[in-house]
Amino acid sequence: MSAIASLFQEAARLAAGFRQTIPARHMPAHDYATSLAAFSEPLPTVGSQMLDVITQLAGGAEPGLHATTGPRFFGWVIGGSHPVGVAADFLTSAWGQNAGNHTAAPAAAAIETVAARWLLDLLKLPAESSVGFVTGATVANFTCLAAARGEVLRQVGWDGDARGLFGAPEITVLIGDDAHTTVFSALQFLGLGHDRVLRVRTDPVGRIDPAALAGALERVSGPVIAILQAGQINTGAFDDFAAIIPPLKAKGAWVHIDGAFGLWAQASVKTSHLSRGIESADSWATDGHKWLQTPYDCGYAIIRNEIAHRRAMTIAASYLPLAGEGERDPSHYVPELSRRARGFATWAMLKHLGRDGVAALIDQCCASARLAAELLGREPGIAILNEVTLNQLIIRFAADSPDEEGDTMTRKTIEKIQADGLIFAGGAKWHGRDVLRLSVTNFQTTSDQAELAAESIIAAFRSVGRG
Repeated sequence: MSAIASLFQEAARLAAGFRQTIPARHMPAHDYATSLAAFSEPLPTVGSQMLDVITQLAGGAEPGLHATTGPRFFGWVIGGSHPVGVAADFLTSAWGQNAGNHTAAPAAAAIETVAARWLLDLLKLPAESSVGFVTGATVANFTCLAAARGEVLRQVGWDGDARGLFGAPEITVLIGDDAHTTVFSALQFLGLGHDRVLRVRTDPVGRIDPAALAGALERVSGPVIAILQAGQINTGAFDDFAAIIPPLKAKGAWVHIDGAFGLWAQASVKTSHLSRGIESADSWATDGHKWLQTPYDCGYAIIRNEIAHRRAMTIAASYLPLAGEGERDPSHYVPELSRRARGFATWAMLKHLGRDGVAALIDQCCASARLAAELLGREPGIAILNEVTLNQLIIRFAADSPDEEGDTMTRKTIEKIQADGLIFAGGAKWHGRDVLRLSVTNFQTTSDQAELAAESIIAAFRSVGRG
C-alpha cells in the first residue's frame, strides 16, 4: 500500500471512530486553555512523518471537540454534517481543485450549475436567479447586499462599483429590531454602517410590525434597501412577506431576505405557509450547513437579478479565462477567487436526500421541536416563550417568579444541563431576560431524542430548584 493510501485510510478510520463516539459524548473534555497546551510547542526544525502528524492532530483535537454532529446538540442552528456530505467533502479536499473559474476546475463549475438549479427548484425561488456558493449565511448576506447596494445606486444614476460611496446618494436601510447580528456586520463591511440604519419595531416574537414599516416608508426617499427575516434566531418567526414586500417594492426598495435557516421552510408543504410571499423578494441568503446537513463552509447567495449579482462580484484580470457562451464562471458570484469547491457536497446531499428527503428531514426536526416544547410546558415553573412554528424554542425557568429570580434560576439550570452533559444547549437574552434556547436542526434528532432532551432539562431544573 502506498504512503498516500495509508495516510488517507488512517484519516478515514479516525474520522469514523470519532463519529461513532458521538452518541456517548458530553461536553468537551478540554477547554480552550487545555487544548492550547496540547498543541503548544516551538515551530519544529525537522518535520514529522505524515501518519504521525495525523495521529497527533486527532489525539490533541478530539478532547476539545463538541458533539455538534450528534442528535442532542441544540446550542446553535447547526446541521449534523451528514456522512454523505462529509464523504463528498473528503473527495473535494483530495481533488484539490481551485473552484475560482470554469477552466481551472470544469467539474466544480459544472456541478455548481446543476446544484444551483436544484436549489432554486427545491426552495421555490425564481428560476432566473443566480446562486453564489459562499462560506455561509454571513457572506451570503454580504454578497446579496453588495448587489443591492450597487443596483439601488445605479437606479439613481450612480455607479457605486466604480466610484465607491464618496459623494454617493444616501441609501436608507430598513431593518427589523430583532434582525440577526451578522446582517449588521454585512452592512458594516459594505460601508453602510451597522448603526446608520432605520430600525423598524417588531412584535413579541421578532416579526416586523407592518404598521411601523408603513410609517417608516412615509419618511424615506431615494435609494432603499429593506432587510427581512425568515426565521428569527430565537423564536423561529417569519416576517409577513406577503403583507410587507408589496409596499416596499412600490417604494422601489431592494428587498433582501436573511433566511439562514428559515428559507428551508420552502422545501416542505408543512412549513411553506410560513414563508408565503418570500419569492417576491430580490435576494435571499441561506446556509447549506444547517438543514441541508452539508459540512461547514457552505452557504448560498441567491439573487434574482443576475446582472446586478455579476456587477457586484465579478473578478476579472488579463490572465483569467473568460467564460464562453452558456458557461458559468463561479467567481462571478462570490467575493473570492481561490476557494473551496462547495458545489460537490451540496450536489451530494441533494442527490442523496432528494426533494422528499429534505422535506422529511425538516418535518422531523420541527415535530421534534414541538414535542420537546409540549413536554417541557407541562412542568410547573417552565414556560415556552414562543409559539413553536419551526425548530426554535426559548425556555424560561421559574417563569412564575419575579424577573431577577427567574434569571438566576434560568442561568443555574443551564449550568446544570451543561454539567450533566446529556444534551448541549446554551443561554441567550430575549427582551432583556435570560432564556435557554433550543435549536433542532440535526437529521438524527428524532422524537425519542426530543423526549430524552426534555427529560434531562426537567431533571436539571428540578435539581436546581431543590438546591
